[in-house]
Amino acid sequence: MEKYSASISLIIGRMSRKEFFAGVRAELPLLLGVAPFGMIYGILALKAGLPVSMAQAMSSVLFAGSAQFMAVQLLQNGTPLAIVALTAFVVNLRHALYSASMAPHVRHLSRSWKILLAYLLTDEAYAVAIGYYDEETPGEYKHWYYLGAGFALWACWQLSTATGIFLGAQVPSSWSLDFALALTFIALVVPALKDKATASAALLAGAISVFAFGLPYKLGLLLAALVGIGAGMLGEAVWRRSG
Repeated sequence: MEKYSASISLIIGRMSRKEFFAGVRAELPLLLGVAPFGMIYGILALKAGLPVSMAQAMSSVLFAGSAQFMAVQLLQNGTPLAIVALTAFVVNLRHALYSASMAPHVRHLSRSWKILLAYLLTDEAYAVAIGYYDEETPGEYKHWYYLGAGFALWACWQLSTATGIFLGAQVPSSWSLDFALALTFIALVVPALKDKATASAALLAGAISVFAFGLPYKLGLLLAALVGIGAGMLGEAVWRRSG
């Protein structure tokens, strides 16, 4: 009986490791755009007057690129901490949409797993994980794939932040590293445009984000996300009826 239990544990361990490293590999191409973004954050954090330890800790605790950029810019301008916290909260509201999408797939997991995966829920990790979850293939260990993708992104963000902090102003602005993030998000969106509903949702959300760019606290992003979701749901319903 003990040998049987040991064999089962060994098989489970192999399967979970296989899923974990598959998630890491799937995330690797996206890290080419994430790494420069993390470096830029590290540079800006020092310019905003944050101590090295606090700049690095923000990447470890907050772990949210756009919210971190917004926070350091507001701190540099002497904005009250309450406003900084509120702004970071609003910018990160999109993660509530990611969470609602992931909830059915992780419902069976323990609370510890849910807490860990929630911490690792970011734009790039979500894009990789949800695509894998949506595949109609059985996978009892798909959460290990999610963990691998999220961990790869987390490790890259910590290392790139540290690189930016230690390089400081030695990176010339002519490199335009910030443009790499836009390319990364384009790489995330385009493969997901598989039908008319998703394409119309993406186009409408993109248009709204441009026209609503001037809204305070980055509310234009949240508005674009909500409009895109609504357009996608409506488009899917209409095309199903017509089909």
